[in-house]
Amino acid sequence: MIHALTLICGPAGGLHEAIVKRVREVLPRAAEPNWLSPGQACDITFELESKSDVEKLRMDVRGSLAGAPVDVVLQPAQHRRKRLLVADMDSTLIGQECIDELADFAGLKPKVAAITERAMRGELEFESALRERVSLLAGLDEAVLDRVFEERITLNPGARALACTMRAHGAKTVIVSGGFTFFTRRVANAAGFETDHANTLEVAGGKLTGRVIEPILGQQAKYDALRRHRDALSLAPSQTLGVGDGANDLVMLQEAGLGVAYYAKPIVAEQADADIEHADLTALLFAQGYRREDFVED
Repeated sequence: MIHALTLICGPAGGLHEAIVKRVREVLPRAAEPNWLSPGQACDITFELESKSDVEKLRMDVRGSLAGAPVDVVLQPAQHRRKRLLVADMDSTLIGQECIDELADFAGLKPKVAAITERAMRGELEFESALRERVSLLAGLDEAVLDRVFEERITLNPGARALACTMRAHGAKTVIVSGGFTFFTRRVANAAGFETDHANTLEVAGGKLTGRVIEPILGQQAKYDALRRHRDALSLAPSQTLGVGDGANDLVMLQEAGLGVAYYAKPIVAEQADADIEHADLTALLFAQGYRREDFVED
């Protein structure tokens, strides 16, 4: 079976030919390297006889990198170009956790951020942790939502290129977040995503009530959303791509044809198909075989 190995480093470069040569030496029947972006991203196709060899090969590749700051994506070559992208928002498409930033305006950021961290590590059940955190926001002025978005929220590098490039090539792009619709709709517009799903904060009299409108969108809902969009498009599982960072993303990532952990919590990085910890979100385009000149941002 033909597989593809993609080596990716940060936008500043640093992927040298010597590194690529060392990696090729551990790959069975490796083809010549195909540079997707000089010094930044390189594809190598090779033949793998058994799927059971994948994990050992992945370890061999990492060993050959000798600590170089390079991300590795190893996958079957078939269906590399995905037709559906399902992405988490907080700490994935954006650099913040929206609920932590809201809590800052209530003087409670350290307390809420500590709960968020534990939930994202899988140490707390997501739904109950979300209810607890939102309850601490009771009485916060609704206008703070606008302030947080305008003053605190920033797209992670590569987010817009990822969505716009995939859409330009016929893929559907979806945000599925355990956060809040107020932010997902604005982030979807800023990043070029078509659709978003998230939780809704209850508001009364211009104030947050401290409640989330049920049912809460948690890890099962993320999994269900991926399957629902996949089935609506009549896609095979291998034609889907998921990306996220927290424990509530894990079942969605495992259902995707390629599940990518992005600067993720350990439990996610260990179990995802690929772990990005050096490059930006354009790594997901390189992983699909897109060249730098193929990228679209509008």
